[in-house]
Amino acid sequence: MNTRTTLKINENGHLTIGGCDAVDLAKSFGTPLYVMDEQYIRDMCRVYRDVIANLYGGNGLVLYASKAFSCMAIYKIVEQEKVGVDVVSGGELYTAVKAGFPADKIYMHGNNKLHSELEYALACGVGTIVVDAYSELDVLDAMAAERGKIQDILLRINPGVEAHTHHFIQTAKTDSKFGFSVSDGTADKITVYALQKKHVRLRGYHCHIGSQIFEKESFRLAADKMMAFMAEMKQKYSFIADKLNLGGGYGIWYTEEDAKVSVPQYAQYLEAVIEEIKAKAKEYSLQEPFLLIEPGRSIVGEAGITLYTVGAIKEIPGVKKYVAVDGGMFDNPRYALYQAKYTALLANRAAEKATEVVSIAGKCCESGDIVCADVSLPKAETGDILAVLSTGAYNYSMASNYNRNLIPPVVLAKDGKAEYIVRPQSYDDLIRNDVIPPRLQS
Repeated sequence: MNTRTTLKINENGHLTIGGCDAVDLAKSFGTPLYVMDEQYIRDMCRVYRDVIANLYGGNGLVLYASKAFSCMAIYKIVEQEKVGVDVVSGGELYTAVKAGFPADKIYMHGNNKLHSELEYALACGVGTIVVDAYSELDVLDAMAAERGKIQDILLRINPGVEAHTHHFIQTAKTDSKFGFSVSDGTADKITVYALQKKHVRLRGYHCHIGSQIFEKESFRLAADKMMAFMAEMKQKYSFIADKLNLGGGYGIWYTEEDAKVSVPQYAQYLEAVIEEIKAKAKEYSLQEPFLLIEPGRSIVGEAGITLYTVGAIKEIPGVKKYVAVDGGMFDNPRYALYQAKYTALLANRAAEKATEVVSIAGKCCESGDIVCADVSLPKAETGDILAVLSTGAYNYSMASNYNRNLIPPVVLAKDGKAEYIVRPQSYDDLIRNDVIPPRLQS
């Protein structure tokens, strides 16, 4: 079991999160249910923020990667923690704006931003747009000209660092759909092109080398390569980049196969990056750039769990045992997408030792609807409350209404109290946008 302070076992043998008994949460709010520990989220924001403040003179900003988990409440939390955000769609931007998040601390990403999204970003006064295509530069420059403004931008660059992670989430390879490669000269060319524009202001560069990374050296190498590229652009074109965004990708604990990264170790990742940037700035006679990082999963991932109620139990003798729950791939599609691994336990019998290996099946009409495979549990019974750990990132944000199932609500737990931050869906919500045209009404 995860040993983080967010999860404990109380005197009744029940799992607790944020001081709340998971069994009580299931009774009060129903299942499936996403539960987030507010204090854990705040603590992780402070870890990154404090390293920049203490080791880099405050010359930087933490950006919460809101694709990990986006709702209005999370934007209020990170704003209170003096953290910026990055958004990757008009919907995420709209949510942040509606929550009152300051637009100047919003960075907008995307490899194919829609015309409407760019218009909305400019109308909102988004601080910085991370450009990922020539066509985007042209459109953005024209839009900004129409509004009589100059828009700050970064260029997304592929430094050629290939982190050890799942191949679906390696994003800095030369053949990635994201960014411009340093190795083939396209990063150089887009820099020249951007500097010719009159209504966008190139401030620097962005890179992101992948996700679920545990090797500190991967981040250090990315910083090294980006600083070398910035030095080359200064030498060739007299362009001084004053911002460097090194993305996110810090790994979290899902199962015993993963490193159990302590909170101080997350600080050490950033410390190593800052050390490298300072050294390379001195070596290349560069000013130390304003540093941006984009942690998402590491802020909310281990802060969250999902609670289910056990339903049917089916054993195929000598082959496999399925424990079915009232959720499935509609609330967590990561097993179907990545064969993602998780740790699960019975929240109402959390102190009991595991006695068998089972697969947790969902309720969707789909053979691939598995929540997690081959997990160790005590012998489960219908009605048990099952908790799947480390589901705070990329679970609610990737949820769907597949099979017209309802996306579970989200509650925020702190100091023994819990409240909705995303209310439950209803069947009326499912059909809200359905239309029966007149010709079908006879």
